[in-house]
Amino acid sequence: MGNKQSCCSFGGSKPRRPEDAYRTSTTPQFANHRQDDVRVTLTHNNLSTPSLSAVPHISDREILPEENEADPSIHPSATTLFSSKSQSEIAKNYKKRRISQYEPRNYQTEHIHNNALRKCSSCSTIFIDDSTVSQPNLKNTIKAVAYAVYFHIRNRESNRTLEIFDEKAHPLSKELVPEDYSTRDPEHKHIYRFIRNLFSAAQLTAECAIVTLVYLERLLHYAEINIMPANWRRIVLGAILLSSKVWDDQAVWNVDYCQILKDIAVEDINDLERKNDLERKFLEMIDFNINVPASVYAKYYFDLRVLADANDLSFPLEPLNKERAIKLEAMSTEETLAKLQKPSLFRSNSLDGMTSNPRQSIVVIS
Repeated sequence: MGNKQSCCSFGGSKPRRPEDAYRTSTTPQFANHRQDDVRVTLTHNNLSTPSLSAVPHISDREILPEENEADPSIHPSATTLFSSKSQSEIAKNYKKRRISQYEPRNYQTEHIHNNALRKCSSCSTIFIDDSTVSQPNLKNTIKAVAYAVYFHIRNRESNRTLEIFDEKAHPLSKELVPEDYSTRDPEHKHIYRFIRNLFSAAQLTAECAIVTLVYLERLLHYAEINIMPANWRRIVLGAILLSSKVWDDQAVWNVDYCQILKDIAVEDINDLERKNDLERKFLEMIDFNINVPASVYAKYYFDLRVLADANDLSFPLEPLNKERAIKLEAMSTEETLAKLQKPSLFRSNSLDGMTSNPRQSIVVIS
C-alpha cells in the first residue's frame, strides 16, 4: 500500500496442539510450547513494525462440525462427556426407582421423606416446570453442572493435567493446601457451593452455567487432560471466567472474582507476563474457539435435565394452563398468540346494516 515495497516470509507451521504438554499429578513441571518465529525482511521504504508470532486467521480457528465429529462441544450429535461418565450411575438410579415401585406400602411410607412423591402427567393434566431452553432454572442448572463435574472427577480414566491448573502450584487462597489434595475426591455439595458462590456474587445467569460446561469439556477434549481433585477448582474458574465475559450481557472484570475468592491476587488471573495466566492459557488450550452453536447448547441443556432427573433434583412442577403455556412460549407462532390475546366477544352486524338500501328514520318536523 502507498507504493511501499515489503517482503514478509512466515517461518514455521501451524501452532502445535497442547496434547503433549500434560503431566501426571506427581511430577509438576511447566508445559513447554514451541513458539513459531517470524522472519520479516524490510526495505528502506518499509518502516512498519514487525508482526508478532504467526497467529491463524479467525476463520481457520472455527472448526466445522463435520471436521470433528468426536468433539461433543462442537458436533451436535456427539454424546456429551459427562453423559458417558455418568451413564452407569443414571442406570443404577433408574433401577432403584423401578424396584421401589414394587416395594410394600408400609416400606414406602417409612421412606417417603427421602424420595418425595413424583407428579406424573395424564391425559387431562400436564405438569411442567418453569425451566426452558431459553430461560433455565438457575438453582437446578447449577446443581446439574456440579453433578457433571462430580462424575467427571469420580470416573476419570487417568490423572493427566497441566501445571497451570494445579492448585498446589497456584492456590486460590492463602490457606494451606492439604497433603491429600490430589487424591481425595470432592463431594457434590463442595462443587455446588464453589460454583454457586461465584454465580451469586457475580450475578451470572443459568445460560452461563451451561456454556461453562461446554467450555470445560472442550478443554478436556482439546488438551487431552482429566479433571481431578488437584485441578478442578482452577479449571471450573477458568471456564466461568471465559463464559461470563463471552456470553453474559454485563461487564465482568477479573478483579470482581478476586473479591469473591478471598486472598487471591489479580495477577494470578490476568497478568500477561506471568506463566500462570489462567484465562489466557485456557483460551490457548481450546484454540481460541469460543463458539457455541445453538444445537450444542440445546443438547447440553437436555442432557443436564436427564442427569438432574436421575439424581432426584426436584423441579417445581405445576399444572399447565393457557397463561403458563403463553408464558413458556408453548405457542410458537405469533398468529396463535394474537388469536389467544383477542377478546372472546365479537360484535355482529344487524340485518338493517346488511341491506343495500339502509332503512332511514322518518322525522316529522312541525
